[in-house]
Amino acid sequence: MRKSVLSLLASVLLCAQESEASVLNCRAPRPVGKSVRKVWNGANYDCKCFPGDSCWPKSQDWQKLNTTVGGNLIVSTPPAASCYNTFEGPLGNINTYDAAKCAEVTANFPSEQFQIELPTAGLWTYFTNDTCRPTTNPSDKCTLGYYPVLAIMAKTTAHIQEGVRFARKHNLRLIIRNTGHDFLGRSVGWGALVINTHSFQSIKVVNNWNGKGPKGYKGPAVTVGAGVQAQKALQTLHALNPPKIMVTGECITVGVAGGLVQGGGHGPLTNQHGFLADTALQFKVVTDEGQLLTANESENSDLFWALRGGGPASFGVIVEASYKVFNDQTSTGAVLDITTTNTTLFWEAVTAFHSRANYFVDNGLYVYYEIFAPVQLRVQPFVAVGKTPAQLAAVLKPLFTDLDKLGVPYTTSTQTFSTFYDLYLAMFEGEVAGNSALTGGWTMAKTDVANNHPAIIEAFKTVLANGAFMVGHMWNGGQGLPQSEWSKSAVNPRFRAVSDKIITILPIAGNAPLSAKEEAQNRLTNVVDAALRAASPNGAAYINEADPFQPNWQTAFWGTNYPQLLKARQKWDPEGIFYAVSTPGTEKWEQIEFETRLCKKV
Repeated sequence: MRKSVLSLLASVLLCAQESEASVLNCRAPRPVGKSVRKVWNGANYDCKCFPGDSCWPKSQDWQKLNTTVGGNLIVSTPPAASCYNTFEGPLGNINTYDAAKCAEVTANFPSEQFQIELPTAGLWTYFTNDTCRPTTNPSDKCTLGYYPVLAIMAKTTAHIQEGVRFARKHNLRLIIRNTGHDFLGRSVGWGALVINTHSFQSIKVVNNWNGKGPKGYKGPAVTVGAGVQAQKALQTLHALNPPKIMVTGECITVGVAGGLVQGGGHGPLTNQHGFLADTALQFKVVTDEGQLLTANESENSDLFWALRGGGPASFGVIVEASYKVFNDQTSTGAVLDITTTNTTLFWEAVTAFHSRANYFVDNGLYVYYEIFAPVQLRVQPFVAVGKTPAQLAAVLKPLFTDLDKLGVPYTTSTQTFSTFYDLYLAMFEGEVAGNSALTGGWTMAKTDVANNHPAIIEAFKTVLANGAFMVGHMWNGGQGLPQSEWSKSAVNPRFRAVSDKIITILPIAGNAPLSAKEEAQNRLTNVVDAALRAASPNGAAYINEADPFQPNWQTAFWGTNYPQLLKARQKWDPEGIFYAVSTPGTEKWEQIEFETRLCKKV
């Protein structure tokens, strides 16, 4: 008989943890305890509780939780489960094939917004283990991989509080998800319970901020719920008279109240206003004990500081965030495309372009570019906020003069807009979901661009020669922000002295053999990114777009701020209720047993 996800959930809530078999294949009990002791590679670990462990919640516990959260507890299935006859999940098998739904998923799998609206999807699939992708053969095998097991589709703050308390009481791996827009696998996790915050879509704008922080600020502000994405926030602000703007990421689908601000939050307006974290006024946050607190410069100021760039999923669940907003301005953008079969000429062109990184940001430009093997440089766009086409042309003239002297074939065009918002919609291209890759990256310090640029170009060549490509973002995180403001957020101080933040992307299938994954990770860490780190020793790494397994990640991500962040983590989440890889205080936490169980080394 066909079994739906809803019927499976009902079974979960009724499944007694006895030794006899059931439709859910409930596993034999293990020793009772709040954690599970494991030995892995000769080391001892205390692990979170997962399906099959005796400490995994009993049927009555799940039933009570489901009632408490208004019936919003669901069983997690991979996005493409409808393309398979059977989904083989950790709680049992479900007949899932649905031709119409499969066609919908297959057509929309590359769509970020489609994936965002799903309960537990990760937009980039490497860390899901890719065990259930769209297929035309329904008899293929579909398993959960590293997607979470269950999810609370939170509709109220109380639902979030109850979910946190439940995870704490039963020592479950807990994941907080809004959009799933994450390169490092932090929105998914084997055996986990998810709290999905995407329904929190409130937006409120005030002309005069009357909150408690930052001290003295009385200007316009926006308060957004945890689920609000950049597109909705910017659209709301643009509709004001006069139009307003706020700092967001480069990608319009990213949420603006969660991992973005907790990682810092760079974007096209960083030259003018700093990071999103620098513009934060106040947070409403659920703590590791399920308490709802206000954090600003006056209340829980250490928590407020840590939430402003100190690491995603580390200190609490932001349910509401308030930010400064700014008057929008006339803006001009340009694109540049260089493709040539002459490798020597290509790298001379890249040198002419990239050697001007300091010059571009000093002149107020934000530059988004991509370098692909074998020989393509694509800039889309150069962004000149508050500048006319003539002013942008004047800034770019030395570059084009050099390209013409080199004889490099290129195409370019320029557009001007009445607001930056209009430029943002017209010139930044949408991103694609569903791809599988490892992500790394590094920022180029201004001093290294000035004094060590030949080594930077050699590092670029190393990146491409080892199967990766690069996405660059030229900005300076301290240029438009008074120096007195720099220390008020937990953003790495080195970001105030850089001119280019690079993402390295190394494609690899999520279901590749473990040996291939290990080789790819080693290549990313010790060859690709190592070359960038060596070329710019005064640079840093950005926690939301970098290799979490790089050496000395504490310093790379937070520099001199790390000791204070560690102290904050020990105060606000001493037991590790929240977890994201390579965030403050997670040194002893690992995913053992082939990247599955989350455990703490003892």
